[in-house]
Amino acid sequence: MKLRINNNLKFLFLVGLTLFWVLCSTAQQSEHPRIYITNDSKEAFLKTIENTSWKKELVDQKKEKVEKYLKLVKKDSKWLVSRLQMNWKTKHNKVFLKGGKFSHSEGSAPVATVRYSGTRDWATDYNRPKLENVQPYFDDSRGLYLQHKKTKKMEWVHPSKAGFTVEKINEQIMGIAEDAAFLYWLTGKKKYAELATPIFITYMDGMHYRDAPIDLENSTQQNISGLATFEVIHEGIVVSLVTAYDFLYDYLKAKNTNLDNTVAVFQKWGDQIIKNGIPDNNWNLFQARFLTYIGLVLDKNESYKNGKGTEYFLDHTFTTSTDRQLAVKESLLVYDHETGIWPESPSYSVHVITTLLRIFTLLDHATNNNEFLNYPIVEKAALSSFQYLFPNGYTLGFGDANHKILPPENFELLISNYQKYNEKDKEELISGLLSKMISDKLYTRKASDFFQLFFYVNELKTSKSIKESNIESLTSPTFYAPNVSMFNQRMGKGDDALMVSTVGSFGNHAHANGISMELYANNYVLGPDSGKGPSYWHPTHREYYSRFPAHNTVIVDGKSDYAAMRTYNPYKLENYYPEIGETPAFNKVSFSMVSFFEPETVSDQQRFTALIKSNTNKGYIVDVFRSKKQKVGKQKHEYIYHNLGQSLEIFDSKNKLIKLATTDELSSKKGDLKGYDFYKDKKKVILSNDLQALFKLKSEGNLDNLMRLWVKGSENQTIYSVKSPKSNAISKGTAPTEVLKEPMPTLILKRDEAAWKNPFSVVYNPYMENGENPIEKVTYASLDNYPNTQLIDVLLDDKETIDRIVLNASENDVAAKDAFFQKGLLSITRESKTNKKLEYLFLSGMEKYENEGWDIITSGTPFTLSMERNKVGYLIATDGPITINMPFVKGDKPAELRLYENGEMVSKRKGTRNRNNDNQLVFKIEKAYKKIEIKY
Repeated sequence: MKLRINNNLKFLFLVGLTLFWVLCSTAQQSEHPRIYITNDSKEAFLKTIENTSWKKELVDQKKEKVEKYLKLVKKDSKWLVSRLQMNWKTKHNKVFLKGGKFSHSEGSAPVATVRYSGTRDWATDYNRPKLENVQPYFDDSRGLYLQHKKTKKMEWVHPSKAGFTVEKINEQIMGIAEDAAFLYWLTGKKKYAELATPIFITYMDGMHYRDAPIDLENSTQQNISGLATFEVIHEGIVVSLVTAYDFLYDYLKAKNTNLDNTVAVFQKWGDQIIKNGIPDNNWNLFQARFLTYIGLVLDKNESYKNGKGTEYFLDHTFTTSTDRQLAVKESLLVYDHETGIWPESPSYSVHVITTLLRIFTLLDHATNNNEFLNYPIVEKAALSSFQYLFPNGYTLGFGDANHKILPPENFELLISNYQKYNEKDKEELISGLLSKMISDKLYTRKASDFFQLFFYVNELKTSKSIKESNIESLTSPTFYAPNVSMFNQRMGKGDDALMVSTVGSFGNHAHANGISMELYANNYVLGPDSGKGPSYWHPTHREYYSRFPAHNTVIVDGKSDYAAMRTYNPYKLENYYPEIGETPAFNKVSFSMVSFFEPETVSDQQRFTALIKSNTNKGYIVDVFRSKKQKVGKQKHEYIYHNLGQSLEIFDSKNKLIKLATTDELSSKKGDLKGYDFYKDKKKVILSNDLQALFKLKSEGNLDNLMRLWVKGSENQTIYSVKSPKSNAISKGTAPTEVLKEPMPTLILKRDEAAWKNPFSVVYNPYMENGENPIEKVTYASLDNYPNTQLIDVLLDDKETIDRIVLNASENDVAAKDAFFQKGLLSITRESKTNKKLEYLFLSGMEKYENEGWDIITSGTPFTLSMERNKVGYLIATDGPITINMPFVKGDKPAELRLYENGEMVSKRKGTRNRNNDNQLVFKIEKAYKKIEIKY
């Protein structure tokens, strides 16, 4: 407790020191610009522009864009101003909403006021017009006049059906004013200021006289609305307004422009952000970014009668929380400080990192106090985000996410900080990773906005080989993030790389998906998540993309469901290998087992997923999914798997193609979830024996990418082949262009009984046409006296080597047959089919294992052991104390046990004969060892 108090005091001291420096800096420098740069740095910046081509390119682009509008304004001085979305005629000062939709405006103001956005939902059937097609001074009681996306006809539309049209037009015009203001500062040419000023002043005066919106339904919308948009986190125009003000300030002062309204608007906007929001997710940080801009552009508190200046808004940004806007110091407590993972889906998590880096970069520019040191979790989160990556460098797609590269800006801003404060080693490390992204053609250095223009370093410095900077250096074979219920398994490299990500539903922007998985093989995410729908309010998202049918999971009774978005339905991680963050010497197996309670149908579920390397560099995936209702009685369970491709074929156990019949099942009309209605081209067949399902992915110029599923048979099991809606998670980096917008072939296995003692068992076998296929055959078996046991034999492509997998439902279960005995979760043996020569043995969650003369017993708790044949005997690792009884032939010289720690042999001894069995040697191992040798 004492340590915690001291840490808190230290943190508060650092926060106070930060604000002290901000205030000192602001007191010493009341000049503008100050947000991105100061006049003192102008000369150096001009040299940077001339000597850094990619920065000069952005400046030239802005000049070219603004020159276009200068010509238009020269012909018509009101050309840009008149296209602002304002209440030009009515001058309404009051805005009324009905929940998340604009209702109407009314009242009167002395000037034209800013129109409010149309709806919280960005999905719309109407196109936003190009700026040249926007009618000047448009203000019509009939609504907006827009083109329908499908019919291409112009229609009168109420703003509530137009999505973000109103706010985006205003943001576009203010972006032009922002660019012109910058060019005025850069060149000193008044034409740029003369373009920007009327836009800026018209908008700010119009917002000054317009009130914050009122929700007629007094719903939650009342507490999240901004001044211009339905969510305070989407007030992006604030950044353009602050930037324009910062660069125009000297011009406005020289013209004796009254800036009282402008200051009042910034204060009103800051107050609205502090007052509104959602205080327990990413909103705090997105709002904090806007507050940082407002706080830094205003003067000290004492400059204003209401006392709301720099100190006031920065205090609410970093230190003081309100009911709906938590300060940064409190928001950062949401992070898992062990893993560095933010509790949201990957796309949002990495966006939060970008936002934090921008906030602290802005703050550090003002204070020059190395603010990153005060918030070390931000750096840790940026580096931990590599754990989201598939082997090809694209992020996972669970929840409201999609497959994309990590934001290069995250690493650009770290590099900028490291260079500023002479952290050479860190700078070289991250520069190397960024250079690798560039060499892999995942990223091209360029500036797309002012933040990047002013804060990215001119050149990347790296002394290390780019080849040494790779994803593997910042990822691990297994990684677990409990605050998003995510467990990742990786194996192999390059073309042989495999990965499975198993996810539950925990945190924000999560889906109702039970125990879902994404599967990577053959350089693509062959088994992807479906991503999100057109918007979070769209029926397609609510009924399909965020529900069970869109995921690789198991559905009970066609009804498995729970709340999506903000959800608290994680799985429990029961067992796994290897240890998280560890790269073990034995790298031929990786597995996880998780358990889950499905609330809608009151069902228990368990998923075991293993990656197993064959006797070459290729590998395969084993998936065993158990599911049962807690109540006895009628039930059904459906295993769903979506795979990239253009076709799905079903074969029987003798590899004969099976014809499926059209069906009207899998439908809400049959009592299933509405999500089932999105399945098309539905076909089925009823089979009892083992079968194979073959997905084919064709891509121009490439061999066919194949995924063969070896499926365990079950009496009267129904097999469905359907087409699912396209995945919105996939991208050019994780799927070929031919299937990016195409439906996904989907396999569904149905049992009209519990699938626990007889679970869904599938071996996933990825390979390329005419390429190496690691598997020749898969057979399944069970033990009559031990119904929880699954036996899976995988015959490898040499037709000689067999992997035998014996899997129980728990560590307490027993499997026994003839001379074989297992009390424990999992055993995997690899041996020759003909001579029974043991290549390796892997045990996990094991108490006792007997087979072919080996008898391995725990000395306490269940253990994990790997044992692999080498030239002199066996190489062993164990995570706990055990006794090994090994085969011994009378007359032979006893084997020797060698124990290693930190690579050095610390002990050796000969085996002793088992007093109960002359055919065995006994070795007692007193604790965990990462390296043990048994040498003959």
